Amino acid sequence: MLLHAGILIYASTGIFSKFAARQELLSFGFLLFYGLMLFALFLYALVWQQVLKHLALTTAFLNKSVTVVWGMILGNIIFHEAITWNMIIGAAIVLSGVIMVVTDND
Repeated sequence: MLLHAGILIYASTGIFSKFAARQELLSFGFLLFYGLMLFALFLYALVWQQVLKHLALTTAFLNKSVTVVWGMILGNIIFHEAITWNMIIGAAIVLSGVIMVVTDND
């Protein structure tokens, strides 16, 4: 659970950076969103270190690929970006790969 909370925090950095890019350079809005992005990265780093204490590196890094799926979902919800069939197929491939490796008992 902590791993995916961290991944969601990491995915939010893309949202903050996109909001910052819409602002005038060095304006209050730019600095606010850029600061939020840096704070989210700091928070993610703390969570990631805790995750690595409890999970194998293979599992942790493999699950990090789910960031693509979170980014797609957040982009749709916040920026109303279209989710195409190619994106859905790609997300399904990523999730299938994560599930296959994580559930492998060999």
